[in-house]
Amino acid sequence: MTGEDNRERPRKIVHVDMDAFYASVEQRDNPDLRGVPVAVGSPAARGVVAAASYEARKFGVHSAMPSVTAQRKCPDLVFVKPRFDVYKAVSLQIRSIFAEYTPMIEPLSLDEAYLDVTENLKGMEIATEIAEEIRARIKAATGLNASAGISYNKFLAKMASDLNKPNGQAVITPKNGPAFVEQLPIKKFHGVGPATAEKMHRLGIDTGADLKEKTLDFLVEHFGKSGPYFYGIARGIDSRQVRPDRVRKSIGAEDTFAEDIHSYEPAREGLQPLVEKVWGYCEANEIGAKTVTLKVKYADFSQITRSKTAPGPLSAITDLEELVDLLLMPLFPPQKGVRLLGVSLSSLERRRLESTPQLRLAL
Repeated sequence: MTGEDNRERPRKIVHVDMDAFYASVEQRDNPDLRGVPVAVGSPAARGVVAAASYEARKFGVHSAMPSVTAQRKCPDLVFVKPRFDVYKAVSLQIRSIFAEYTPMIEPLSLDEAYLDVTENLKGMEIATEIAEEIRARIKAATGLNASAGISYNKFLAKMASDLNKPNGQAVITPKNGPAFVEQLPIKKFHGVGPATAEKMHRLGIDTGADLKEKTLDFLVEHFGKSGPYFYGIARGIDSRQVRPDRVRKSIGAEDTFAEDIHSYEPAREGLQPLVEKVWGYCEANEIGAKTVTLKVKYADFSQITRSKTAPGPLSAITDLEELVDLLLMPLFPPQKGVRLLGVSLSSLERRRLESTPQLRLAL
């Protein structure tokens, strides 16, 4: 797809992102937490913040931050244990609102999704009005704030949803898309993680304009399969479709620890947010998984994986936690410190939860 094609027949993509979702649900349900800095997660020595309220973010607290660091930044931080059954129920409420506007919904997690509203069930012409209406409906139904980004492709819609957070929205048009990308710091690009950003910095790529100067051959040479994607988005071009029935071959998450781990308890604490992340993706996309793989990288950078396959798709996060425990326990105490842990799910298949209609009716 060329830039001209994008301008002649632009799609209308909306990225909806709930604001501090887990923390906001906890503040909604417990009046004592309103206006207070809240972190969803464990305050244990090796705990990790799963989500932070906006009151906590003012102190520099953010998701994936070690709990001890968060407490140091914000001494009054209140930790709340996650309630994934509640988050899933609220997510289903939100999804049912999306479905009134378009069947073209691609969830990224329990708290965010892409919507293609080019052709929509309401016959509305202006995507910004659709986004405003959806955000108002979410607020009325759940009491929670959502932000939205509107653009002609997924990459720019995702970037736009961050521009006026919290409780706001922004639009990036085909006319201003390329210029927006050029001024964007590379570390803020969706899809460019810390390691890739560092590699780009070493190659002299600090902004979208720097990225645009690189040839396709150069980007493929240094970034492999991601090269064509980077080449496109540097020009405001992203041809990826919103895919409502998307099922990946696997879904995983990993984390490198600030200090090497030598005992089971801190390792299990470190794995919990990763477990919650991959399970949240499966829940949001109604995907079942049978195979769990644990990845362990040691202090000397050697690594191993251990897998276990269940007879049928895992039905609850507790099932996943149990399998992770079975894989992790035999590895401790380790002969070498552990610097990285990861968990992934495979043997994925689409599933339809029988409880979905009842959940929707009950909320």
